[in-house]
Amino acid sequence: MKKKVLSVLSLSIAFWMNAQEKDSLNKNKIEEVVITGQYTQQSINKSIYKVEVIDAQQIKNMAATNVADVLNQSLNIQITPDTRSGNSTANMMGLDGNYVKVLIDNIPVVGDTGLGSNIDLTKLSLNNVERIEVVKGSMGVEYGNGAVAGVINIITKKSNTRKVSVRASLQEETVRDNYDLKKKGNGRHIQNLNVDYNIDTNWFANVSLNHNQFMGYEGESKGYKYFERDNKRGFEWNPKDQYDASALIRYSKNKTSFYYKLSYLYEKFNFYNPEVNRIPLNDGMGGALYESIDREYNTKRWGHQFNIQTHIGNIRYMGDFSYQNQDRKYHDYNYDIPNRAVRISREDRSYYKTDVIYSRGMFSNFLNNKTFDFQLGYELDYTDGYAALIAGDFFGEAVKRKIFTYSNFLSGEWNISDRLSVRPGARLSVSENFDNQFNYSLSARYKASENSNIRAVAGTANRFPTYDELYTYFVNINHDVQGNPDLNPEKGFSAGAFWDQNFTANDWKIAYSINALYLDVRDRIEMVLVKDPSTYKYMNMDKYRNMLFSANVDFRKDQISLSLRSSVSGTSVSMNGLYHASPTDYQYLVQAGASANYKLKSAKTAFALYYKYTGPGRNYVLESEATGFRLGKTDDFHMMDFIVSQPFWKDHMELSVGVKNIFDVTSINTTATAGTAHTGATDRLNLYYGRSYFARLIYQF
Repeated sequence: MKKKVLSVLSLSIAFWMNAQEKDSLNKNKIEEVVITGQYTQQSINKSIYKVEVIDAQQIKNMAATNVADVLNQSLNIQITPDTRSGNSTANMMGLDGNYVKVLIDNIPVVGDTGLGSNIDLTKLSLNNVERIEVVKGSMGVEYGNGAVAGVINIITKKSNTRKVSVRASLQEETVRDNYDLKKKGNGRHIQNLNVDYNIDTNWFANVSLNHNQFMGYEGESKGYKYFERDNKRGFEWNPKDQYDASALIRYSKNKTSFYYKLSYLYEKFNFYNPEVNRIPLNDGMGGALYESIDREYNTKRWGHQFNIQTHIGNIRYMGDFSYQNQDRKYHDYNYDIPNRAVRISREDRSYYKTDVIYSRGMFSNFLNNKTFDFQLGYELDYTDGYAALIAGDFFGEAVKRKIFTYSNFLSGEWNISDRLSVRPGARLSVSENFDNQFNYSLSARYKASENSNIRAVAGTANRFPTYDELYTYFVNINHDVQGNPDLNPEKGFSAGAFWDQNFTANDWKIAYSINALYLDVRDRIEMVLVKDPSTYKYMNMDKYRNMLFSANVDFRKDQISLSLRSSVSGTSVSMNGLYHASPTDYQYLVQAGASANYKLKSAKTAFALYYKYTGPGRNYVLESEATGFRLGKTDDFHMMDFIVSQPFWKDHMELSVGVKNIFDVTSINTTATAGTAHTGATDRLNLYYGRSYFARLIYQF
């Protein structure tokens, strides 16, 4: 194993050291632009926020299949998979998906527990993605509820320079050592199609289709055909099948542009029960029926989005209007394992259903003045739906909900000089369920030189309690777990300083950055024991603090690019139990990453290497009310991918092959997880299903 890794590294270093040819694409590179947190589309160098961008070329080089795959390469973002539900959410700055706002084209994505929060990133395909923008820190003024740890904004393509453009691809992957093309076989099978059409100079249309089929990974389990009664039936990673499609029509002329986009997602997820029941047939011959009660989950999501950008006199207006709905259903069935037949199938039950009407509007350029501008905006979110109590267990009946939130926000941008710009901002959010929330921000950018920028950002954000935290009611002879309708929203504050510098030396383009960010979250909501022996309730009890220091450097010359990244984060959590309080000292986590890309000029063969190291993690967990808190540890691990791509047939076709997760990471040891009111702690943390190999064929016209 070590020899293979060293061989890959040696090959990559050799390409890097020996490259002498010039990349003509770099000579006229268009300046990168961003929209996250901006008044309008803005050059990344002039952005007042520190925005990390993963562009389409980087995404293509990674051979990623969904947003989760891409973000797994980023430092301080850990994708946390739930192998039972099939969901994978983003953990940012140590906080889970409830604190990270996920957007598509500035519109929050509808999810199970809220708008834009706790989003399953494996449900977001990359078929028509132009870039992914990430901003860390509290962004409550710009993006409201849930933007506590940061924002992930997925920008889709809405234009093309060609009259007609067709892009189709097939990608086949092993799942560790399993692969089979057959319908009931193994592996991952991905197909997508994207068609762009410029109807005329003003009208543009796009259609995108994607299918991602994951056949599951058995691991230490024995698969769905196994019927020994030893709890080894099923999969460590359960199978799921996804279809998504979108269609867009866009109009642009003079200072007005608008588009309408329709999107649809369908996902089927199979859970195979490890418990096998033996039912005697009483046939006098000792015959028996072996069956399990399995479950199939189905998710359907529709999205309608309309965006308009225009001018009313000198005033610039940008409006987003969206209607989204998501329905997650399940049905149980008795499966006769030896005969491979469904014996009894129960009706579908909807356990998460959400209908959202959302609108966000922004007015700017009131003064038509380059020195000072201000922006006035509004945001409204009307959510109607319900969630089963403790989804996945389905005790009791689902309780319906209707939540309406309205916000106004105001910010001003003052260009004090050619070098210094500042932007203060404030937001007032009004909700029928909670007290009014006030958020503020203050950002500044100082242009130290033509190639150097210093940014300072401070801001707040709140997180409203989720539906489960408010209304859970799970009471039986062994448990008493209840939500709390009187919970207060959590309050987050962040402050950061960022320095970026780039220069050229001996034809090398070098860019580096040094960043520091502090995050403080108060009134954190946790489930705590309020009465012995088993009465639990959600309460505003804890405090959370995180300090993040990072440094990055990028080298580019001709056909070569090399990126090195590092970070240290420290986390302090104040937790309270019925009889104990946790220590509040900081526990530190070290991460490092690197990527190298090289392209042969004559053959156009491209090589890409991605590496990420995550050091050992430590955090306090409540072992029991009798013994109090202990310091738990999670093992470190290494991730590495290597991809080779070769275009041919006048660049209309491209073949890519590679290996992902070279170090064969699956699960890691941990003593840093605590049991909940109704589940025990685990000593293994599932992260990936191990090393896999893939081949991808792309056709472009």
